Amino acid sequence: MTDPVAQLPSELDQLPDRDPEETAEWAASLDAVTKAAGPHRAAYLMRRSLQHAEGAGIALPKLLESDYVNTIPTSAEPEFDGDLEMESKITAWNRWNAAAMVTRGARYGVGGHIATFASAAWLYETGFNHFFRGKEGDGSGDQLYIQGHASPGIYARAFLDGRLSEQQLDNFRQESGGDGLPSYPHPRRLPWLWEFPTVSMGLGPLSAIYQARFNRYLTNRSIKDTSNSHVWAFLGDGEMDEPESTAALALAAREQLDNLTFVINCNLQRLDGPVRANFRVVQELEGAFRGAGWNVIKTLWGNAWDELFQLDTTGALIRRLREVPDAQFQTYATRDVAYIREHFFGAEPALAELAKLLSDAKIAECFYSSRGGHEARKVYAAYRAALEHKGAPTVILAQTVKGYTLGKGFESKNANHQMKKLSVDEFKGMRELLGLPIPDSAFEDGLVPYGHPGADSPEVRYLQERRAALGGPAPARRVHAVALPQPEERAFKALYKGSGKQEMATTMAFVRLVKDLMRDKETGRRWVPIVPDEARTFGMESLFPSAGIYSPLGQTYEPVDRDQLMYYKEAKDGQILNEGITEAGAMADFIAAASSYATHGETMIPFYIFYSMFGWQRTGDQMWQLADQLGKGFIVGATAGRTTLTGEGLQHADGHSHLIASTNPASLNYDPAFAYEIAVIVKDGLRRMYGPEAENVFYYLTVYNEPKQQPAMPEGVEDGIVKGLYRFKEGVPAEADAPRLQLLASGTAIHWALEAQELLAADWGVTADVWSATSWGELRRDALESDEALLRGEERVPYVTQALSGAPGPVLAVSDWMRAVPDSVSQWVEQDWSSLGTDGFGLSDTRQGARRHFGVDAESVAVAALAQLARRGEIPASKVKEAREKYGM
Repeated sequence: MTDPVAQLPSELDQLPDRDPEETAEWAASLDAVTKAAGPHRAAYLMRRSLQHAEGAGIALPKLLESDYVNTIPTSAEPEFDGDLEMESKITAWNRWNAAAMVTRGARYGVGGHIATFASAAWLYETGFNHFFRGKEGDGSGDQLYIQGHASPGIYARAFLDGRLSEQQLDNFRQESGGDGLPSYPHPRRLPWLWEFPTVSMGLGPLSAIYQARFNRYLTNRSIKDTSNSHVWAFLGDGEMDEPESTAALALAAREQLDNLTFVINCNLQRLDGPVRANFRVVQELEGAFRGAGWNVIKTLWGNAWDELFQLDTTGALIRRLREVPDAQFQTYATRDVAYIREHFFGAEPALAELAKLLSDAKIAECFYSSRGGHEARKVYAAYRAALEHKGAPTVILAQTVKGYTLGKGFESKNANHQMKKLSVDEFKGMRELLGLPIPDSAFEDGLVPYGHPGADSPEVRYLQERRAALGGPAPARRVHAVALPQPEERAFKALYKGSGKQEMATTMAFVRLVKDLMRDKETGRRWVPIVPDEARTFGMESLFPSAGIYSPLGQTYEPVDRDQLMYYKEAKDGQILNEGITEAGAMADFIAAASSYATHGETMIPFYIFYSMFGWQRTGDQMWQLADQLGKGFIVGATAGRTTLTGEGLQHADGHSHLIASTNPASLNYDPAFAYEIAVIVKDGLRRMYGPEAENVFYYLTVYNEPKQQPAMPEGVEDGIVKGLYRFKEGVPAEADAPRLQLLASGTAIHWALEAQELLAADWGVTADVWSATSWGELRRDALESDEALLRGEERVPYVTQALSGAPGPVLAVSDWMRAVPDSVSQWVEQDWSSLGTDGFGLSDTRQGARRHFGVDAESVAVAALAQLARRGEIPASKVKEAREKYGM
């Protein structure tokens, strides 16, 4: 018996066969088994042989998929280290209060999700009782990325533990009064409890991988020993469809992050229906994770299935489990036993015979409730195996029923994600199922009551003793505020002096500043340079040999440029995180470093430099995650602006990132024009983020790749630089009554404004003062705060109004950004306002060609200025037409 597929060419054909006769005998044996006992027996023997070979140390490619059974058989489960009866009672109280909290909140229409925690309760409770290390023990404790929709269960546990009150539970999703609970894990809203925001699905798993990686970075750089910290990420099977969820799986395996465990709650449901309706998501995920190099543990079936597997002498049950799609298995959990007998066991005669040995009660138990994720011993065995596995991260695929214990109206229903409450009768049914001592009289007011066994009850004492042994409450966020000393002044002075006759782009100025700051004796080692591959584009190659590129393996090869001064040096204690072509990965790095002051009590100063267009536009969701996690550091959009990237064109020409950034309240956004402005902004940022009165903000700077002579810093401009506006160059009137106006420019546009200043004076007798607008965003923030103060009866004038107060003539603002960016402050400017910007799509051209196209070059600025003056009647309208002709417009 020969399979024709086996005759197709393969990689084995390239290898010499030292004994073709022996090879033929093995093939003949396999054919004989297939003929005598069937293909399933042959497949079993092949897999047993592969398993034996692996155990013997024979290197073979691994199979990507195993049978649809538990990885750890019941006979191999370790002894359960706890009181299962007591933990069952604790879990019952938490199930009840999670459902009660959401149901009570439904009175106010605030919503909430019940079904997710109901399915995952034991996945969390087992971890809290036995595995998750708190922050009051040695080290930093574990990092828990909790599935966002499961937050009611975490609040319920904190209530049982005495960390939350009934009033706070009743204020779930009602935060404006100051004593409420946020809907999901939000550190900014509940900073003593939540560490990581996870409900923007997909970002949790990505961040967890880079958090585990950053933990190793801290250890390898001798910042802090994090070897006792483990990262746990709780995810939904539907969430794994997000591209970010699987984007860094290979990184985790490549760097052998055995300090990381994913727990994927496979309840086979998305938000609206089945995950893989016509397929099997567990098998798909197993293949993806095994292929990426992860250790995979499947925890699918509860103990009730053991009898079925023992009766399955033909393998028919295993085959049937592998072929039933998710949607059909979900249906089994909602139909009667007769349906299951017909549609599951009736698929082939061997299964039908097996079913005759099973009672209806046994079938109901198996198909309605007995899942690996619902049994503490199964979950405990999986977690223990995950922690004991070395050399690779682990993923636990735990099967559950969505809405478990909430009653037939909830369990496995497609709509249960949108179902926000249970009726009183449903709660009473749940009470009986969970065995809770809650009397009918507790429902007399029509509201479901919260349940609590008492602060000194055996359940609460057990819970607290368990947590004390593991290092205190979890989840928990702790901040050990330790101000960093200000770096030595000499690093900043180098930029204060300017570049003389030498031209230097502001991108290079920023890199030069940070390179000097990284040499600071006190804080230099705390800088974390992050770049998604194009470090050389930003002039950072000089950091390679001095700081080194982080690699947990060091450098196992001889770099091709080893004989060059700035060669590509990787090191185990390297400081640079050079991520490859992944802005999402680089942002996840940044978030881990930016919040290390809380996660590990170690303040780090990350700076992430990227192609400007591929920052806020590509990873804006992570920028919000950064803000929510109270992260600090510098994100730098290099090669910024719509017109500075000669030849790159539409997809690289960024004219809108400052507009996007302005929507994030935690982002302080600056568009510096000169090197000395960068020095002042970075120095002030270090003070605000890492000084004695540290603020939970981060800085966004845009820098340009256009080489220019950098002037020395004028006296007394530091305050204006930080606040967002100062007069850089005052115009000199040719005549006492010469028309006058104010030119406001940011970033590289300052050079067009200065050229326009000269054109206006020389060609038209018009005087212009040139102002550097270092931050349109900070000007607007200050103005909005002034407006809010007025509502409180406080007199406060916005800084932009003060700065321009009395300045003669109209105001013309210009930047390499959309007009909406400078226009954001126009309502607080008393003068007539007009603006120029780069609205529209970018294009490939020279800088001058692109600027003429958008109407922001010096000549266009001059014409626009004259048009403003003409509208005010200060010059004849004919001058505007004459200027257009003169400048070829």
